[in-house]
Formats: sequence, C-alpha cells, structure tokens
Amino acid sequence: MRKRILLMVVLFLLSACAPSAPAAKQPTADPLGMEEAMTMELTSPAFTHGQPIPVKYTCKGEDISPALAWGEPPAGTQSFALIMDDPDAPAGTWVHWVLFNIPAAARSLPEAFPTDAALPDGSLSGKNSWGRTGYGGPCPPSGTHRYFFKLYALDEMLGLSSGADKGELEKAMAGHILASAELMGTFSK
Repeated sequence: MRKRILLMVVLFLLSACAPSAPAAKQPTADPLGMEEAMTMELTSPAFTHGQPIPVKYTCKGEDISPALAWGEPPAGTQSFALIMDDPDAPAGTWVHWVLFNIPAAARSLPEAFPTDAALPDGSLSGKNSWGRTGYGGPCPPSGTHRYFFKLYALDEMLGLSSGADKGELEKAMAGHILASAELMGTFSK
C-alpha cells in the first residue's frame, strides 16, 4: 500500500512539472486588425491634441479642414486613410470626414483640402454623415464635443470607389493597417 501511495505521489509531482500545452489564442475584438499596428504622430498647426479647434474650421466659421501633418510611416506603406468623427453626437458617432488612397509619399494635408470626390493625386473622398464627400467641420447641437482625426498607414491601395462611407472604409482596411495616429480637438457651439 505504501508503494502504491508513493508511486501516486511521484506521478503527481512529475505531472505537475511537465510543460503545459500552450493556451489557445483567444479572439480579440479588433475589427480593424490593428493588434500589431505601430503608432505614428498626427499634428496640426491649428490646434494641439486635446485643445479647442479654432472656429475657422467649424460650421460657425469657414468650415474648412485644418492642415494636418505626420511623420514617416513604416516600410511597406502603400497609402493612407483618414477618418474624422465625433463620438459625442446625440444620435451616435457623427462622421465628419472620410478620405482614403492618400498617396504613400504624402506627409501632410493642406488647410482647406478639396472636397471633390476624386482628387488629382489619387485620393478619394468618402461620404460623411451629412451624405456629402469631403470635410464637414464641427457643429455640435450643444455642449462640448470631441473630434478625432484618425490616420491609418495601409499596406495597399483600397479598391473602394469615392463616396464610400466610414463602415465600408473600415471593412476594407481590416488586416491592412501598418500604423495609426490620432489627433483629438474639441469644440463648443
């Protein structure tokens, strides 16, 4: 009986020391495939991160886009995409700007970027929540809202047509994002 108990103890100790099988990888809630994406910096000469967006760039002013700039993207970048939205809108996130197939050589967008559906450099404008292409500035019904400018470095040119909406763009970008950058500004009407 003692030998049997001793054998059970030895087997138990050996099994505790054996390497365990690797845990199965759990699926992540990462719809854009950004799990491995690097970060870049996105800036504007018009405002700094977390600060108010000047009236000039809103529905109370000229309603033109602010200039944006970013640094070198990772190797393999074929294009950029940009989404500007307001998650504080009463009816859910309000999309202000969708722009994609921005050339990989670009490092900035000028102030008052054209709102045409297709641009000479190959960039394509998507539809915002007003149903228009191009930029639509901050215009909250009340209170202070946050406006997120999100830039994505992609490993391909997207096969979308101009007028694609944010959801279509995000679906097309999934699994193709090499790096991302974000700039947030606020505005109170």
